[in-house]
Amino acid sequence: MLLLRGINVGGHGKLPMAELRALLEGLGATGVQSYIQSGNVVLSDAPDVEEIEAAIEAGFGFRPACLLIGADDWRAAMEADPFKEARETPKLLHYFFCARQPAADMLAVEKALENGERAELLGRVLYFHAPNGMGKSKFPAKVERLLGTPATARNFATVAKLAEMLDAP
Repeated sequence: MLLLRGINVGGHGKLPMAELRALLEGLGATGVQSYIQSGNVVLSDAPDVEEIEAAIEAGFGFRPACLLIGADDWRAAMEADPFKEARETPKLLHYFFCARQPAADMLAVEKALENGERAELLGRVLYFHAPNGMGKSKFPAKVERLLGTPATARNFATVAKLAEMLDAP
């Protein structure tokens, strides 16, 4: 699984998915499938992150942060989800996938939550339930500073769809 951070958002970092798929195939990736326009790619035989980021920069003029997550790690993140009951409203449950193991002070994370929000860090995933919606929360703007590492979020609807794509023949 390849997650790109901050592309096709608010007119910045424009990267058409057809062109991204072609770029990844040109780098040797196989089984490349994208999902929606926000940088979600299921693939096999992925090149390393540095090579992907450099190729995007050379071809499109910007360098998005990219995270590669193995299929087993993706499934394990879903299994470990401490807020499974929140899946009933999948757009209110988010997984922040971290580039490296966070050096987070969970007390500081908890202090940054408001209005019934919940967060729990397990490994390299911060699970975040925003009962009033991500758009109304101030927490996402603070996540990387609080965790001390780059991170990219996906709501549970996207996480589940990507898992389904991983499992498709």
